[in-house]
Amino acid sequence: QAQVEYSGGGLVHTGGSLNLSCVVSGYSFSDHDMGWFRQVPGKYRELVASIRNGGITNYQASVKGRFAISRDNAKNTLYLQMNNLEPEDTAVYWCNRPFTAIKLPWGQGTQVTVSS
Repeated sequence: QAQVEYSGGGLVHTGGSLNLSCVVSGYSFSDHDMGWFRQVPGKYRELVASIRNGGITNYQASVKGRFAISRDNAKNTLYLQMNNLEPEDTAVYWCNRPFTAIKLPWGQGTQVTVSS
């Protein structure tokens, strides 16, 4: 069964940076497109950034120029470098497969809080 381990979340002030990581086990990580999702209470979960198995990236307009998604297939790890954070970035973040109904277990994700 696939499992996901997170690191890098936490609390920062406006303008700060965080680097999220998720390590995926029990899954053919390198074969699949991956993405970072986030959700604010009362709103729908949204895809923030994606990276295809060949390396092509895409970003939601609200984070373009501030966030960078990357992957290390040898380590089964997905990264999200977040710079110039704003309070509107406060959310629970998950890594999972985009563009398909086939998903890894969502689990609890990791909390990012940006204070003003």
